[in-house]
Amino acid sequence: MAAIRKITFVGMGALGLLFADLISRSEHAYDVSFVMDAERYDRYRGREFSVNGRTVGFRRVRSEDAVPADLVIFAVKYPGLEAALDTAANSVGPETVIISLLNGVTSEKIIGERFGAEKVITCVAQGMDANRSGGSLTYSSPGELHLGILPGQDPAKLEDLCAFLEEAGIPYVREQDIRYRLWFKFMLNVAVNQVCMIYDTDYSGCMAPGLPRALTISAMREVIALAGAEGVALGEEDIGTVIRINESLGSSGKPSMGQDRDARRPSEVEMFSGAVIAMAKEHGIPVPVNEYIYGKVREIESSY
Repeated sequence: MAAIRKITFVGMGALGLLFADLISRSEHAYDVSFVMDAERYDRYRGREFSVNGRTVGFRRVRSEDAVPADLVIFAVKYPGLEAALDTAANSVGPETVIISLLNGVTSEKIIGERFGAEKVITCVAQGMDANRSGGSLTYSSPGELHLGILPGQDPAKLEDLCAFLEEAGIPYVREQDIRYRLWFKFMLNVAVNQVCMIYDTDYSGCMAPGLPRALTISAMREVIALAGAEGVALGEEDIGTVIRINESLGSSGKPSMGQDRDARRPSEVEMFSGAVIAMAKEHGIPVPVNEYIYGKVREIESSY
């Protein structure tokens, strides 16, 4: 078993800061750093960050100066993924383990095509309520990482990763069917995240009677049909689970795309309804609700 000691993050957003802080505060000694391109490195020079009011400092490394890490964690937004692959290139070696904290069902495939699918452990980051504003990150729950391997993958890297998370005190769940977990969260995000953005509302807003609730449920049903075509068994009972999760969150805040709208920045629409539309074309499945949602999000973004 190879011990994971050197951890490199790509992306200094909410989840990157959250997990870098958790790992750094472990009683064990880890080499934690953020790799970034030259422009971002210069922009972040001397900048302070805080997590729940505590000032934190993390080593920052230019991409050209990076060396292979034991674990590379992608924590960027989807629009920045392609550039992040270039940024991470020197951090990935033959034995590197890679996980992605991105939403959606496509980032692992994209990363695997660049660096080798055998290096990528499928990961779903779930349950955290992290919110970054400027250099300040606040959260009450760190959530947990759901991990698993796909058929044909060597379980040794998963064993190494789980041993590290256990040692570092990072909450995780080892999934027997990671594709189901991945698609379940995808369904939640396609519906809840996007509808909340369209209506500029908190979690409770997408369950409002009338069109918001109808869009949310119909978008999930389209994902269920698509998941079936992809060999993943989502069903109506999963819609009920999403509704219960959403009702428990209530007005506790906005999902990430709602925060994108507030900040007037590009959203992850391509990773959600954009991906649904693209995959649906391959399978010949109609997805008019996601096509409508996609158009509304693009209309909002064009107004920035």
